Amino acid sequence: MMTAILDAAAATAAKPYRLTATDGASPDPILVEIVAGYLASVEMEVETSISRTSRSPMIRDAHDFRAGIHDRNLRKLTGRSYSALVHPIARDFPLETMKPGDVYFHNDVYLSEGGIGHLPDLCVTVPVFARVTPDAEPKVVAFVQAFGHHDDIGGCCPGSMPSGATTVYEEGLMVPPIKLWDQGVPNEAALRIMTRNSRMPDALAADLDAECSACLMGARRLTELFERYGVDTVESCFDAMMDATTETYRREILSKIPVGEYTWEDYAEHDGVDEPMLHIQRITLTKTRPEDEGGERLILDFNGTGPQAKGPINHCGDYADGNFLIKWLAPILRNLADTPERMAELDVNEGVVPLIEMKFPEKGTLITPIFPAPTNARTFVILRLLGVLAGVVAKAVDGNMPADQETIRYTGVYGEDFEGHSYLMREVLGGGSGGRYYADGEDTIHVVPDSRNLPTEFTESRFPFIVEKLGLAMDSGGAGRYRGGLGYEKHIRMLKDAHFMSIADRSILACWGVKGGKAGRPFSVVLDPGGPNEREFDALTDAEPIKAGEVVRIRTTGGGGWGDPLERPIEEVLRDIQWRKVSVEGARDDYGVVVIEGDEPSVDEAATTELRDQLRSERGENEPFFDRGPGYAQLSGGATSAVYDYV
Repeated sequence: MMTAILDAAAATAAKPYRLTATDGASPDPILVEIVAGYLASVEMEVETSISRTSRSPMIRDAHDFRAGIHDRNLRKLTGRSYSALVHPIARDFPLETMKPGDVYFHNDVYLSEGGIGHLPDLCVTVPVFARVTPDAEPKVVAFVQAFGHHDDIGGCCPGSMPSGATTVYEEGLMVPPIKLWDQGVPNEAALRIMTRNSRMPDALAADLDAECSACLMGARRLTELFERYGVDTVESCFDAMMDATTETYRREILSKIPVGEYTWEDYAEHDGVDEPMLHIQRITLTKTRPEDEGGERLILDFNGTGPQAKGPINHCGDYADGNFLIKWLAPILRNLADTPERMAELDVNEGVVPLIEMKFPEKGTLITPIFPAPTNARTFVILRLLGVLAGVVAKAVDGNMPADQETIRYTGVYGEDFEGHSYLMREVLGGGSGGRYYADGEDTIHVVPDSRNLPTEFTESRFPFIVEKLGLAMDSGGAGRYRGGLGYEKHIRMLKDAHFMSIADRSILACWGVKGGKAGRPFSVVLDPGGPNEREFDALTDAEPIKAGEVVRIRTTGGGGWGDPLERPIEEVLRDIQWRKVSVEGARDDYGVVVIEGDEPSVDEAATTELRDQLRSERGENEPFFDRGPGYAQLSGGATSAVYDYV
């Protein structure tokens, strides 16, 4: 799709998208490390600049944005954070027409080549210029890009994420790739159109200015790199970096997966329009042999994925040969590294792309939707695909992968404050990660790099509510030899009438456990818990009314457990009780540990041995490899496991 924009030398090179015409002599390995470190530093500097100069809570405080650096052949060079794609900009604006100081913008999901998932994700791209020779005209040698989730871009509800949308036209303003700044001069007309469509125009204007300015600064930093070492030398380092990633993943990751074919599937539970059901996402993983015609690689076949939803959970994954989706999913594979420390060292950049081949179903599925299908809650699909890949790899490697996690959902309140001004407080709360074959899962993590919950001091000073509690949701982590991480429990008491919104999945289905581990607890939002007006909100809702004085309790998902919970050492269960991660009842029911309560809780070892023996005897002979929790039966017509849950 993108070969028309590539240089002739790159198009005919030994490796696709390569910047140097032939492999040639390798660059100085020390210089390669210097260049890699420089890129990572620039990426971090861009993100730091945005966080310090933006205005909206979502960007400035929650850090729901990320930056990326790409070469002139559109390859993602950095791996600390994921980003969108440069492909749609290069498609619509030939590189030779670009000028220093230009800034390009887009958020149109269907014209983003798969790099933008929903309209609130606004993307700015800045070309980097350098001279190949001292007397030559500067040419495009790289790109700096930033995209983030903004508070509001129009549409039929505050936040631009209507849970009942049936077309993208209800979700906000769609902007195809445009030139937002022309040689350093902002396009005020375009900016005015965008801010006019937003319920938060001042915050949107400030955020866009911060992102454009930060990327322009990053472009200047990269120009300095090219001027210092020369374009040819720096580009040879880029090639070496990509080659190193490819070989590292082939040697350390792909080698752990046995040759063969494996299939697994998981589900989103609702789409905001139809009644809850199993929205299937399926992956058939094929690991090929080195002597295969296409070489040693992983083939991810998504055939069997369910039809596109009426509601907004669709994701445009099949554009640009799945380039964005490959880099989105590849971090899961790092769990096969020899040690956790080594896993943390492995970045995901364009070097993983030659190792993964994608096969998509025909148009009209959850990951191949047809315009104008809505997409604002596509997180339900792209997060689930992370779990589907983890599950199918777990089948191949005898469970030596983490159990499931669901570490992102949007919750918030909106209305008028005491001065009569409209406000929107939206938060992207995390959840527990899955237990691993060597350790418990982590508590309250988030899939977006460096993201965080909103500080209580900030929200209470700006919005008309009080945060009465923010802590860990006890018993939310799935039981296992290694317990799943815990989710949040947050209580908000409104001081003025308002409306509550939630864009969340895993409220019926749970994060699955693996190899004997149990599923975690699902997401829930309850109004007036324990009070006369107690009721549970739907996990996908736009405008639930809340009266002044009422409390909203939010509990986010716990990660799935790994391994047999009856094999968890008693002292670890007792420690969890002391840390208030597991209750006395949970210890008995989930782990078969009988606790004697008191000032210093202790364990009745005889009763524990008896109870654990009883629980083992009650198990069936052929237990599934994956535990989906009790919610699965509710949506499957009574079945407690799927056909692919056995190995």
